[in-house]
Amino acid sequence: MKIVFAGTPDFAVAPLQKILDSGFEVVGVITQIDKPQGRKAVLTPPPVKVLAQERGIPVLQPEKIRNDVESVRALGGELMVTCAYGQILTQDVLDSFPMGVWNIHAGLLPKYRGASPIQSCILNGESVTGVSVMKTELGLDCGDVLCVEETAISETETYGELSDRLSLIGAELIVKALRVLEKGDYTLTPQGEEGVQIVRKINKEHAKIDFNKPVIEVVNLVRGMNPAPIAYTALDGNKINVYRAEKAVLNDEESSLLANAKCGEVLSDKPKRGLLVKCADGAIKLTEVQAAGGKRISGSDFINGRKAQKGQVFEC
Repeated sequence: MKIVFAGTPDFAVAPLQKILDSGFEVVGVITQIDKPQGRKAVLTPPPVKVLAQERGIPVLQPEKIRNDVESVRALGGELMVTCAYGQILTQDVLDSFPMGVWNIHAGLLPKYRGASPIQSCILNGESVTGVSVMKTELGLDCGDVLCVEETAISETETYGELSDRLSLIGAELIVKALRVLEKGDYTLTPQGEEGVQIVRKINKEHAKIDFNKPVIEVVNLVRGMNPAPIAYTALDGNKINVYRAEKAVLNDEESSLLANAKCGEVLSDKPKRGLLVKCADGAIKLTEVQAAGGKRISGSDFINGRKAQKGQVFEC
């Protein structure tokens, strides 16, 4: 069974590595074009390309895959595996693989179709997510499902941490799926349409903290934006990135201040108590922050450096 693998970011590296290490024949890798990264805009290959080149696998990087179908077919693949590739496949591409195109989707289907299933699960406070292997059809993540692996989400897990775990789960699951597909004896489960959510790509504009919201929503926002695009707020006009936060447990003095404080107001100037900020239904503790141009530090160190004082108000 000759496999073509299409993927781009770090999330797709573990699945490709596992497929290769499990003895499957990968005849080609398709990934996005090299892009400039960092302050010096150094042209950088996608992580999947780096692994493919290390393993001596031919790499295609079409700017638009729909315009390069003949090159895709020339790889000689019987089956394609996709994982966070980043381009929509046309029917011409799907028809190029007699054994089908199979996608590793980092979410439970039919819920959370689209570009940001991992972040959206965290933002919505889900306690369970998983990985689905589905047969790719025209349309957004609407194909029949071959297999699913569920996993619990911890209350403190960030987008980056959960993504790393799901990548490893996806790696194990796709190998199981390929073994089933190779035998040809399998049953697909059609997706229903009830409860479908289409989740769009999350950008920096979605990462601004609104302290007028309940504590749990702010905590989930911080988790869901770490490591990118990073939740942020501002104090006295200065931007502050927030990497980690948790629900605050207040002492009597802080609780008495809470009633008359504004949302976004700092409730304590004692480093030992940490950086406590009022939200709609309580207070949040910002445990890891970064001022513009500075290092990531604890909320306590932020107060200790007199960058936040009791009574000051973060922007909402």
